[in-house]
Amino acid sequence: MNEYLDHARRNIQRAMNNSFNSLSEAAMLASELAASTGQQLLGGFMKLKEQKPKPLPKAKSVSELLLQPRLVSVVCGFPKNIEMYPEYCKGQFGEDAWFRASTAQADTLGVADGVGGWRVYGIDPGLFSRFLMRSCERLAHAADFEPTHPEQLLARAYCNLLEQKQPILGSCTACVLTLQRCSGKLFAANIGDSGLLIIRNGLIVCRSMEQQHHFNTPYQLAVPPPGHDYNVLTDGPECAALLQFEMQSGDLLLLATDGVFDNVPEQLLLRLLGPAAGISSAAKLQMYANSIALMARSLSFNPHHDSPFSQNARRHNIDAPGGKPDDITVLLASLV
Repeated sequence: MNEYLDHARRNIQRAMNNSFNSLSEAAMLASELAASTGQQLLGGFMKLKEQKPKPLPKAKSVSELLLQPRLVSVVCGFPKNIEMYPEYCKGQFGEDAWFRASTAQADTLGVADGVGGWRVYGIDPGLFSRFLMRSCERLAHAADFEPTHPEQLLARAYCNLLEQKQPILGSCTACVLTLQRCSGKLFAANIGDSGLLIIRNGLIVCRSMEQQHHFNTPYQLAVPPPGHDYNVLTDGPECAALLQFEMQSGDLLLLATDGVFDNVPEQLLLRLLGPAAGISSAAKLQMYANSIALMARSLSFNPHHDSPFSQNARRHNIDAPGGKPDDITVLLASLV
């Protein structure tokens, strides 16, 4: 169509460049130009009419979607202080928060651990982590959500938190992951010491990278009180450690807060989860998630347990024997 419009423009320019000796000469040229331009435009429109519209992409059928890789996921956890949080509230265990979202294009999971030190300032540490995870869950259902970039999901949720008229103060670690269903690839973004493990054939084949400024001081997203910007550690979403991994059917995925990893050695996790390989039943998978959460809680209050946290402390010449009491959140998933 553009070639016909260009022809019309050339005809108009031709008329503008002519000088006329009489009105009749100008009228004659104008008539010729109108006829020529009209014929060219009409021809263009007729050609467009003859062209068949391009077909819209065919929507995948339900059976095609069911054949794509997907995550069967379950959750379990405990608050450190059960008396403070006596009732279960979906999406949180104490100051920990979590979410799950599933769409035709991706399965998305996330955990966040509110930094407990804010409580001494009268700030609920769980409010920050809960808001962040709820925002991630909502944005994971948005039409413009890109499963290959979970760091963008985390960044948008964090910006949403910053834009609140009533400031939500505090900080948290966070780990968000997506399984892109069309490719079977896992994408993850991690800030701090929450994290994920992927287990295949009884071995850990992938793990997220922990981020620490120094011992027991993880990277964290934060919104400090006014005037305290320079006294609070604040790491932006751009600091997230990114991960990409090609999943296989039967892989087990453990996404958890540090209440699990600080108390349960990896070899014990492998022993607990070994029989769960290939499970596609959520009910059966739930039993394994419960076992991990119960084990982590039990070990966290054991003063004689040589925990991963205690071992790490010794490497930094710090004496911290026993388990580390903490909120515990376990998301366990199997690729089917």
